[in-house]
Amino acid sequence: MRIRFENWPGVVSCGHVVFATIYNNIDDWIVNDFIMAVYSLKKTQFIPVSIDEAWDFFSHPKNLAVMTPEYLNLKFTNELYGEEMYPGQVMTYNVKPVLGIPMFWMTEITHVVPKKFFVDEQRFGPYAMWHHQHHFEEVDGGVMMTDLIHYKAPLGFLGDIAVALFIKRQLEGIFAFRKKKVEELFG
Repeated sequence: MRIRFENWPGVVSCGHVVFATIYNNIDDWIVNDFIMAVYSLKKTQFIPVSIDEAWDFFSHPKNLAVMTPEYLNLKFTNELYGEEMYPGQVMTYNVKPVLGIPMFWMTEITHVVPKKFFVDEQRFGPYAMWHHQHHFEEVDGGVMMTDLIHYKAPLGFLGDIAVALFIKRQLEGIFAFRKKKVEELFG
């Protein structure tokens, strides 16, 4: 029998860990804004190509390696089936995000609406949670691409400290690299 703590006054559940709190301003901040923080990152970029050309490039999983900085050393570890991504597609790879230490990462493409958006979600990997939306909007002269990422670091408050110290900065750097790469490839 499972006891559901979520609805009990003064109790917050985080996975298998239960925090009993006295709700005052300090406790609300600690539980809701620090220990249980989910972060977001939003990036937009204009690409001076047709929606067909943008979708053709970004919907091919193999192009992820082209858009990833070399220092992460991204290597696919499974065979990619098909030319275009599809809902349910699983990709596994090794990356080296911290001090060159290899980490296994598995993502799944969960949603695809051709020439509009797709979503990848981490199944296993360096984050406690990773949800990445890729949106494409046809605009005058090209495409506006928007990435919206929601992520949570592992290890509770230690992960939140890591976000403040280097994870957020690293993600910003990865997307700066990608922006420059897109400009090189598409003008």
